[in-house]
Amino acid sequence: MERRAEFLTAKQLAELLQVSEATIHRLRRRGRIPAIVLTKRLIRFNLRDVKAALGCGRSRLAEEEPLAEQLSFADVFAEFEIKKHFP
Repeated sequence: MERRAEFLTAKQLAELLQVSEATIHRLRRRGRIPAIVLTKRLIRFNLRDVKAALGCGRSRLAEEEPLAEQLSFADVFAEFEIKKHFP
């Protein structure tokens, strides 16, 4: 049995991703998510392709540089004390 891809409207996709329709259209215009534009007003989105484009399900930390050493409370407090005395 052949599995068909499900195509969603901007409204349906926005509900699934818990964002506004405007955000969906903005992401599409900026090329962040793929869309199928059939006509100017008839646009559909493949959920699997959108999730892949947004990086859902994979760690973004793996792509980023390693985190720098974390500051201690004493480091933060010392910086605050310096700023307090020298405005």
